[in-house]
Amino acid sequence: MNMEFSKSSSHNLIHPKKKCKKEGRRITGFTNTEEAAVQLTDLVPFLLEDELKKKGGLYSKKEDWTSYVVTDGLLITGQNPASSKGAAEKLLELLKEEKELIVT
Repeated sequence: MNMEFSKSSSHNLIHPKKKCKKEGRRITGFTNTEEAAVQLTDLVPFLLEDELKKKGGLYSKKEDWTSYVVTDGLLITGQNPASSKGAAEKLLELLKEEKELIVT
């Protein structure tokens, strides 16, 4: 699980000089407007929303500061800190499904 609001956790996944491991995958993350709201657009090395789109991620978002979780296979991403609970619940769902697959 990768909560996209953490730039450092996403760095290896969308490094500007390397191929994006999320190309063609459904994904969400901190929006440009959320970055602007916390006055970080001039401090961060890149805007996550722009970078994910540029690298081929199928980026989607909801209203700022609302919980929004996107799942693509085993990749779980949350738009912002408000998405933490929803992302954790999705992870538990996937683990339960995996356990059922192994048992049968």
